[in-house]
Amino acid sequence: MEIHILDMIQNLRTPIGDVVVPLITRLGDAGIIWIILTVLLLIIPKTRKTGVIMMAALLVDVLLCNVFIKNLVARTRPYEVIDGLKLLIEKQSDYSFPSGHTGSSFASAIVLWKELPRKYGVMALIVAVLIAYSRLYVGVHYPSDVLAGVVIGTVLALVSVWLVKKIQGQKKLVK
Repeated sequence: MEIHILDMIQNLRTPIGDVVVPLITRLGDAGIIWIILTVLLLIIPKTRKTGVIMMAALLVDVLLCNVFIKNLVARTRPYEVIDGLKLLIEKQSDYSFPSGHTGSSFASAIVLWKELPRKYGVMALIVAVLIAYSRLYVGVHYPSDVLAGVVIGTVLALVSVWLVKKIQGQKKLVK
């Protein structure tokens, strides 16, 4: 079924999409867009708590997805096993499952959705969805890799929000 979905996405490709979508996927390279946003949030006193939550979610996500699960599962990339799959970016140096780009994107976007005014959260979620889809479009992930990234990133974001608020609440009780 996953191969069928990737084949359908291959058939949706357009010359414009083949230029634009790889640019979208680059936004997630090394989580750079989310790291920059985290630093900006940490610098601004009014959004510092959100920056701390986002930093926590990103750190746990990179350790869990990119260091632990990827190496434990060791799933090969789809372009290595599916004949005729056209790769639109360079070959990746790590394993496929789960999608780190998607995990970091959803970890960040869900934190922003929960902690900032909705318009910012919605924009972040749109970017996260585009990055997730881009990983399928460029041919470097299976749908289950991306789905796992969505689930892991979302859970880590929600746990980070809960944990920071719990710690913050305990500090208020001590004072």
